[in-house]
Amino acid sequence: MKKLLYSFLILSSATLFAQKKLAVADNMIGTEDLFKSASPRMQVLKVYNTAASLPANLKKYSSVFTNGVSVYKLNKNNGFDKMSLAQLNKQINIPADNPVFIDGYEFTDSSTKIFTAIIAKTEKKDYNGKPTYFIYTTK
Repeated sequence: MKKLLYSFLILSSATLFAQKKLAVADNMIGTEDLFKSASPRMQVLKVYNTAASLPANLKKYSSVFTNGVSVYKLNKNNGFDKMSLAQLNKQINIPADNPVFIDGYEFTDSSTKIFTAIIAKTEKKDYNGKPTYFIYTTK
């Protein structure tokens, strides 16, 4: 029984560390790793530790950032490509207003923009009877 428990703990911790933590810059979704790798072009503006502490412009993400989020400030000429979730849906023939999942978190607002550099793997799956785009930040 102990071996089974230890195996489960090791597997779950490996899965947890494999996911990249989502972050926000100029109201666009990215990852901590992406923003840290661009440190001369980015700087941490504020860290919110709980969903309740999110400012009004980030409240729409409160279901995603339940444990808080880091907000970054973009310097001009950051060189990152950006795209709305609606545009991503259209590219693979999914209705623009369908939700998109990023690392298991559901984004229902299709006007939400993301940095395309976070996309490592994608899938088109059926979710609640609708074709849905799933984005993963790790392969």
